[in-house]
Amino acid sequence: MAIADIFKDRAKSENWQLTDAGKLSQNMIVEADVIIIGTGAGGGVSAEVLSQAGLKVVMIEEGGLFTSDNFNMDELDAYGTLYQEGAGRATKDGAISIFQGRAVGGTTVVNWTSSFRTPTPTLDHWQKHHNVQGFSSDEMAPYFDQMEKRLNVSKWAMPPNANNDILKQGCQAHDWSWAVIPRNVKGCMDLGYCGMGCPANAKQSMLVTTVPEALKNDAQLYYRCSAERLVFSDHKVDSVECLAIGEDGHTPTGVKLTFKAPHIVLSGGAINNPGLLLRSSAPDPHERIGKRTMIHPVNASLARMDQTTNPFYGAPQSIYSDHFQWQTEGDMGFKLEVPPMQPVMGAQIMGLHGFKLADTLKDLSSMQSTIALMRDGFHEESVGGTVELDHGGKPVLDYPVTDYMWNGLRKAHSKMAELQFAAGAKSVMPLHHDATFYSNMKDCQQAINTLPAELHRHRLLTAHLMGGCSMGEDAKESVVNSQGRFHQADNLYVIDGSVFPTSIGANPQLSIYALALKQASALVKTIKQA
Repeated sequence: MAIADIFKDRAKSENWQLTDAGKLSQNMIVEADVIIIGTGAGGGVSAEVLSQAGLKVVMIEEGGLFTSDNFNMDELDAYGTLYQEGAGRATKDGAISIFQGRAVGGTTVVNWTSSFRTPTPTLDHWQKHHNVQGFSSDEMAPYFDQMEKRLNVSKWAMPPNANNDILKQGCQAHDWSWAVIPRNVKGCMDLGYCGMGCPANAKQSMLVTTVPEALKNDAQLYYRCSAERLVFSDHKVDSVECLAIGEDGHTPTGVKLTFKAPHIVLSGGAINNPGLLLRSSAPDPHERIGKRTMIHPVNASLARMDQTTNPFYGAPQSIYSDHFQWQTEGDMGFKLEVPPMQPVMGAQIMGLHGFKLADTLKDLSSMQSTIALMRDGFHEESVGGTVELDHGGKPVLDYPVTDYMWNGLRKAHSKMAELQFAAGAKSVMPLHHDATFYSNMKDCQQAINTLPAELHRHRLLTAHLMGGCSMGEDAKESVVNSQGRFHQADNLYVIDGSVFPTSIGANPQLSIYALALKQASALVKTIKQA
């Protein structure tokens, strides 16, 4: 059965206003009630809420418009077109790979659909330590309820694939807690290639939900349109200056677009938002922009199993364990999950080279990988990184790894290996340049204890970016208030995961959806009352 392409089927019949900035031949000025920069989890929800209120909304997206007809499940094609910097984004020193979407719908187009509410300990921490107001579990519950219904979030009902089932088996063997992951899907075909875009339109990303709804409500979308500068004057943003991007997705065409509106919303994410503010010389008297930029640093453990696992098929993530997330207040907590293991993604996770990589990939069909998502931002030695501009004005994340974090990463490696051996692994390799496969836990543990705690030797990556424009009521310690309004400008709002004061200790997309619904709804009231 053919899958209908939403944009081809509805754009003409509903008179959607879509503009490929890369095809424009002359400069232009666009006016609206609200300008939203970014169309991911924060921008997509904000666009729906604001357009439903009758406001004239313009969405600006740096990436291209790719729809179900474009998603061919080819890894090289997907990574080159759907991800920031062709899936080559990394921290300033190149030591931590960063997977972040760059397309209409943002990272929601390429994520693995895991949908968690913000853990209560995280919300409590924000209130106690960062002066965030209005974000208790009870206060957030209605927004989570609404977004879960809107995006069809529910626990995955099908049996886990082998990759996830091994995580479950290992937890059961050790009596560690585990649970089924809620996913934002409808009519999922269980293909396993979520990171390449969903050709079945089953993933309830912003591409197929809130962005089309906003367009139906007469919002406008400008894509391949890069926001370069906010023009500030008299404690407000006067305009947004943008550059049109050519068909290669990176090179400016020379055409300039200027957007003007009484209200500006930044939803470009935890690296791009601070980058735009820094390029714009935004007022920052307390030097908070770009500070406390958080990730979930991820390390991984690879296991050879006796059975065929085919870790590239089936729902990428369906089982998780928070057993070590909040266990000890002083230690860095972590969440256990698995990644999908298509060949290119598998090679990225392994971080191996040459013959060692080739030999390992030969056994891909019987491999299992477990990953640990480290909880960043809850300790004095875990304060995240800093977004700064490189010589070309592009944002980069300078992210130090402290001894405290190294201790957490080492503990996570141990627990992942214990889990894999308990689930029947023949051998296990903690992903490190100097490691090999170990046939028993004793040898593996000895290696984990002695492998050098050095960047570029440990294999580290992340797909979760948070902070950099952190919220709070104290302007000396935060960039925006609890409603997302920029402390230093009356008409500028930041609505996405970049306002999180810490990482959240869970996959962040549902947290961003609920936050965006809350803050965008508050913005509607502010506009209507003006």
